[in-house]
Amino acid sequence: MDAATQIGGQQEAARINIPGRLERLPMTGYQRRIFAVIATAWLVDQIDVALLTFLLASITLEFGLTPVQIGFLASMTFLGQLVGNILAGSSSDLLGRRWTFQVTMLVWGVASILAAFSWSVGALMFFRFLIGVGVGGEAPVAQAMVSEFVPAESRAKYIAIMEGFWAVGFVLSGAISYYVLPLAGWRWVFVIVGLLAVFVFVVRRNIPESPRWLADRRRYAEADAVMRDMEKSVEARVGRALPDPKPYRFAAVHHSNPFITIFQGIYLKRTIMAFSLWFFALLGYFGLNSWIAVLLSQQGFSITKSVGFVTLITTGGIPGFIAASILLEKIGRKPTTGIFLIMSAVMAYIYGHSVDTTSLFVSGFVMQFFTFGMWSCLYAYTPELYPTSARSTGAGCASAAGRIGAISGPIIVGYIVQNVGQVGVFTLGAASFAVAAILVLALGVETRGKILEDISS
Repeated sequence: MDAATQIGGQQEAARINIPGRLERLPMTGYQRRIFAVIATAWLVDQIDVALLTFLLASITLEFGLTPVQIGFLASMTFLGQLVGNILAGSSSDLLGRRWTFQVTMLVWGVASILAAFSWSVGALMFFRFLIGVGVGGEAPVAQAMVSEFVPAESRAKYIAIMEGFWAVGFVLSGAISYYVLPLAGWRWVFVIVGLLAVFVFVVRRNIPESPRWLADRRRYAEADAVMRDMEKSVEARVGRALPDPKPYRFAAVHHSNPFITIFQGIYLKRTIMAFSLWFFALLGYFGLNSWIAVLLSQQGFSITKSVGFVTLITTGGIPGFIAASILLEKIGRKPTTGIFLIMSAVMAYIYGHSVDTTSLFVSGFVMQFFTFGMWSCLYAYTPELYPTSARSTGAGCASAAGRIGAISGPIIVGYIVQNVGQVGVFTLGAASFAVAAILVLALGVETRGKILEDISS
C-alpha cells in the first residue's frame, strides 16, 4: 500500500470514527439482542460438548472400551476444537465474523446427528472430532463479536456471562442425558442436540457484521452503514439524541497476516502468557471433568445416578460465572482470574480426597463454582489482548493451545487411573490450575475499563 492510499484510509477511518461512535452507545435492547443470539448459540454448542461427560459410561459399556480408549475418545472433541480454533479464528479475521459464525454452527450440528449413527468407536471418534471443529471454531468468533459490540465499561461482564452459558449448557446436557438415556439410549441424545442447531442456525443469520472489523478491513462504507443502523436503533430505544462521540482513536497499523501480528511487539509476551494459561487451565479442567462420571460409576454409582450427581454439582458453576462477571469489572482481569484458578486448585485437591457422598457433593459443588468462573475469566480476558486485525486469531490460537492441554488431560488421566489410582487424577488437576494462576499473575496485563484500541496501542 502506497503512502497516499494509507493516508487516505486513515482520514476516512477518522471521519467515520467507528471506535468513538461504538463506545458512546449506551447498552440497550439492541445490543442485548445481538448478545442474546450469540449467547444462545454458545449455549447449544456447550450442550453438545458436554454430552460425552454424561454419555461416556453408556458408550463404554456398548463398545467395551478400555481406560486408554476412553481417554482417546474424550480427546477427539478437543483435537477438533484445536483445529476449529485456528481455522475459524483466522477466517474470522480475514473473511468476517458473521460468515464464519454461521459456518461453525452448520459443521457441528450436522456432525452431532451423524454421531448418533456411529457403527464403531472409530466412527464416533471421527464425528466427535467434527463436532469439536465446529464448536472450537465458534469460540474465538463469539469472543471477538461480543468484545467489539459491547462498550469497554461492560465488555468483560457480557463475555463472562456468555461463557457462563457453558455452565447452563453443561447442566442442560446432563438433564437431557438423565431423562433420555434410560428411555432411548445415548444415540438419541446426539440426535436431539443436533436438531437444536437447526433453530439456532436460522436465528443467528440476523446478526450484523462487526463495524470494527469492517473498518479495520478498510470497508468504510459498509462499516458506516452498519454503525448508522446501530445508532438509529439505540436512539429509538433511549428516546433521545446520542452524545457526541469521543475523538477518533487511531489504531496502529499491524501486519496483514494476523499470525505474524500476535508474535510481534507487545503481543509476544501476551501470547506467551495466554497460550500457557490456556494450556494448563484446560489440562486441569478436562483431565478432571471428562472422567468424573466414569470414576463415580467405578465407585459403585449407577450410570443414571452418576449422571444425576454430576449434573447437580455442576449447578455450582452458575453462581460461579455470575460472581466472575462482577469481579472482572470490579477488581480487574488479573486478580479475578488468579483467584478463581487458585481456588480451583484447592477444591480439586479436596474433591479428590473426599471419602463420602456428602463431602463429594459439597466439595464438587464448590469446585465447579470456581472452575466455571475460571472459564469466564479466560474468555473475557483473552480477546482484549489483541488488535481487531488479529483478535479472533489470537483468541483462537490461545484456545488451541488450551485444546492441546484438553487433549492431553483425558489421555494422561487414563494412564494415571491404571497406574496410580483416582487420587492422582485430582492432584494433576490441582497442580495444573496452580501453574496457570502463577502465569497470569506474573505475566498478564490489566485491561479493565480500557477501550480496545487503547489496549492495542
